[in-house]
Amino acid sequence: MRGCGYVPNQFTFGGLLGCECLDVIQGFQLQALAEKLGLFYIDAFTGTALLGLLGRQGCLDEAMQVFDEMPKRNLVTLNCMISLLGRYECVEESVIVFRKLIRSGMGPSESTFVGILSGFVGELGLVLGEQVHGVVVKNGLNFAVSVSNSLINMYAKCSDIRMAEKMFEGVPVKDVVSWNTMVSAIAKGERAEKALVVFMKMCVSGVLPNDTTYVSVLNCCTSQQFRLLGESIHAKVIQRKFECDVYVGSALLDFYVKCDKLDDAHVCFDEISEKNVVSWNTLMLGFSSKGSSQAILFLRQMIHSGCHPTEFSFSIAVKSSELLEVLQLHSLSVKMGYIDNYYVSSSLISSYAKASSVDDALRFVTTNDMPLSVVASNMIANIFNRNGQFDKTQELFSDLENPDTVSWNILIAACSRNGDYEEVFELLGHMRIARVSPDKYMYVSLFSVCTKLCNLGLGSSLHGLIVKTDFKRCDTFVCNIMIDMYGKCGSLASSIKIFNEMTTRNVISWTAIVSALGLHGYAYEALEKFKEMDMTGIRPDKVAFIAVLSACRHVGLVKEGMELFGQMKGKYGVEPDMDHYLIAVDLLARYGYLTEAEQLITGMPFPPNALIWRIFLEGCKKKRSIDDALALAS
Repeated sequence: MRGCGYVPNQFTFGGLLGCECLDVIQGFQLQALAEKLGLFYIDAFTGTALLGLLGRQGCLDEAMQVFDEMPKRNLVTLNCMISLLGRYECVEESVIVFRKLIRSGMGPSESTFVGILSGFVGELGLVLGEQVHGVVVKNGLNFAVSVSNSLINMYAKCSDIRMAEKMFEGVPVKDVVSWNTMVSAIAKGERAEKALVVFMKMCVSGVLPNDTTYVSVLNCCTSQQFRLLGESIHAKVIQRKFECDVYVGSALLDFYVKCDKLDDAHVCFDEISEKNVVSWNTLMLGFSSKGSSQAILFLRQMIHSGCHPTEFSFSIAVKSSELLEVLQLHSLSVKMGYIDNYYVSSSLISSYAKASSVDDALRFVTTNDMPLSVVASNMIANIFNRNGQFDKTQELFSDLENPDTVSWNILIAACSRNGDYEEVFELLGHMRIARVSPDKYMYVSLFSVCTKLCNLGLGSSLHGLIVKTDFKRCDTFVCNIMIDMYGKCGSLASSIKIFNEMTTRNVISWTAIVSALGLHGYAYEALEKFKEMDMTGIRPDKVAFIAVLSACRHVGLVKEGMELFGQMKGKYGVEPDMDHYLIAVDLLARYGYLTEAEQLITGMPFPPNALIWRIFLEGCKKKRSIDDALALAS
């Protein structure tokens, strides 16, 4: 065109700058030519088109600079800038441009309100959104479908679901976007059942769902495990011919994976016409979670199809792979440049450790030029702990700049297992100085140390620290270990108090209180607690029977103890093991029932060990001493 001598005008540049395939460099070249020809001073057409290009390319700073320097602006220019700022959630900047529009005398359009409302989030967004809502009503645009949809979406994003529902109910004309916005908003508010009710109303209203609708409702079915409803929605998807859509297909794939129906998931995957990395990863994750070796086969197919795997693809495939496959994936991750990714390296370390190839896992410590991530360091430290190399755990964490709570947990566990109890509480002090809050797993480790030391004062101080700093840490998990600690450290009253104050109890809670009562000689009370546990519907396990049988042994409740021992398999379905037989034989032999003890030993389903014979002989010795004493007395 230029070669023929024609001079381009603003409409020429408007068309060029509107091309989707145009990149930023070409856009700046056209900008320079437009400035040379003075087109920015004719009208706002060229400048607005340039803003659109910069917005599409994500060049927000450059767009703002162009906007500030534009000599001519119109309503479309201002709307374009407001929409761009709203897209990037630049709330305050978009409001400033909106005020300029109002003060310029131009009447705001539907696009103005749609653009500015799109960026409002959080508390500040809610306050500003309510003010803009007032301007919408003032300008008579509150019944415009696009504006009302934007208001519903704004209130939903700002966590005011009640107002979003009120707006939705008040809209006289609802299109598919209105319904989708409401379904998505309620679903994100973790009210999946209500979102599905809204979807049903949408179907009854005559508005046909689209791909966005199906994605939202399928996600609701997935989160709530509504299998039948999800399958019925799948039928509607097929009826509307959306099963080939990558987003709907991926949602169906995720639904069947989460419902453990991998064959159906695979069928949905095959139906997707253009698969993306999310589809492949979801399918691999489903099979990998079940320990299937097919995950690595899917990764190969994914690469051959031309879809580039991400770091998550490698991590998923590695999870269920054998050692040889892990080595191959390791090589592939190096080739594709993912080996320095913390997520991939952590997965490889974990897989090597799981495959008992500890040397390969530990090689990351010596050969990796990049510093290990916190997650990877934690995994390596776990390997050291399992191998009893506690000093290496401490050495590894000494080089870690920002250890997280898991790191501190592993280090404290290492010191505890190594018997460095004093250092455990020194580390707790350093941790508090670093402003890292202990979690429930750390409190369990700390209370276990108090139990080993039989230090009631230390345990009570730790209990006080929890109450003072974060009472929410006193969940069932922590309360169970505190009951055990107080019971073994001599404060039965504290054990009972904690047990009585617990709102949620599990079998460990009941076992801990039964054990504490038995340890202090309150065998009848321990039996009552055991019966109470059974009456509440919690089935006793092997450890619970050890606790109650030990309580009977402490005070000589032979009849009651042997009755419970006899009921273990028949009534409760718990197969007695060697520990239960040891306690039962000790209970009988200790209190003179030697014949019954011998019969129990000979009737065991497995060979008796040396300890059980030693217990029996101790009973015989004790019985003989008593008989000799009686003979002398007579």
